Amino acid sequence: MTDLAWVPQPCTLPTEDRPLRVADWDALFAEHLTSLSRPEPLRLRLDLAGGGDVVERVRDLVERESGCCSFFTFAVNPGEDLVHLDISVDQAHETVLEAIVVRTGIAGESR
Repeated sequence: MTDLAWVPQPCTLPTEDRPLRVADWDALFAEHLTSLSRPEPLRLRLDLAGGGDVVERVRDLVERESGCCSFFTFAVNPGEDLVHLDISVDQAHETVLEAIVVRTGIAGESR
């Protein structure tokens, strides 16, 4: 999905910065994603392999994403060798979660 048309209107990230942010997420997924689940329709759980450096990378990305897309709720739960990242949205932004699932698949193909 190279087309950024799925990015919702409430996103305040400048258009020229959006491909860079998508690349940040793609790199995280390609390098560290071990599993993805959908425990609820409006929530994703991503399991990312890695320790403290991955935790800091995820927290940085989540903080930047929260700054431009207020419709996201993130929960970062570090474990010893795994980081759980929960991403939740409201009903109006469910399609954004679908787009993230697609992005994780694309990133996985590049491994």
